[in-house]
Amino acid sequence: MADLPIAAVVRIAKKNGAERVGSDAAAALVAKAEAYIAELTREANRLAQHAGRKTIKAEDVELAVKSA
Repeated sequence: MADLPIAAVVRIAKKNGAERVGSDAAAALVAKAEAYIAELTREANRLAQHAGRKTIKAEDVELAVKSA
């Protein structure tokens, strides 16, 4: 089961120009978004640990985005 709500992902797609989003496309968007967030979190966590912290900060996320 997906952690991200499908309705929220569909809403984001519509705000970015999609007139309609099929249920299969919505499920695919959710899966890809969750995979991206998971990878980004792993990298940000690695950076936080390298800095001697347990807490991920915005700077860790920004650096993780740049390294992706």
